[in-house]
Amino acid sequence: MTSLAVMELNNNCGGDENRNEDCEKYLRELTKTFTGIDKPLKNARMCETLTDLIGELRKTFDSDHVNIEYVNHLMLSYQSNPAEWRKFAKFDRYRYTRNLVDAGNGKYNLMILCWNEGHASAIHDHADSHCFMKMLKGQLMETRYAWPKDATVTEDSKADIGSGQPAGEEVEYNGDELEELSRSTLETNGVCYINDTLGLHRVENPSHTDVAVSLHLYCPPFDVCSIFNKQNGKRTKCKVTFWSKFGKRESSNVN
Repeated sequence: MTSLAVMELNNNCGGDENRNEDCEKYLRELTKTFTGIDKPLKNARMCETLTDLIGELRKTFDSDHVNIEYVNHLMLSYQSNPAEWRKFAKFDRYRYTRNLVDAGNGKYNLMILCWNEGHASAIHDHADSHCFMKMLKGQLMETRYAWPKDATVTEDSKADIGSGQPAGEEVEYNGDELEELSRSTLETNGVCYINDTLGLHRVENPSHTDVAVSLHLYCPPFDVCSIFNKQNGKRTKCKVTFWSKFGKRESSNVN
């Protein structure tokens, strides 16, 4: 993010009552222009430990001057150390898990996702937020897709998008197959970035013998996103939850 954008962010964050709301709105606006950086910034602070990373993220988001490029730099600068993140890494036999590491005072979610062999996400969006994904162990394959071509598929649609029918009714949906944009493999300590302007994606552990662990930062945080049917583009709203928080299992997830 340019220094001009940082200045504009400061100007857009008004008084105490509206500051958080205004800053969140502006952070979302930045997803229309920000596309990520490939290397750490020169002469910027490097995070040597996970504790350093969390502390610097909190400090960065505590300011009205949230520089999303610097956030990207921090994710790039941290080098994975299993001894630091192992306590947050909770696996499930049947599905990948989302484990909250830090809630960022409501301004971001930092979490560790754990993928057993062959586990994969659905094709999904990111609720108009920034998404950074860093590999801590193993590798993940990211497949990106264009948004559905059907003109009736809009970002504010409900579960039965394009149907013209009330949500909840069983109706046939005949949209076009999603267009694949790219495929890439993220190796340990690699970082990728995506937002809704850049498309949708699906993430999977391609290995049949090794697990994978990834560190994700979502800002602003969200608890609802959309998943998409690859064959016809049909969109369904989906609530996102945590398998564990701060190293402890969520009681609602215990069988």
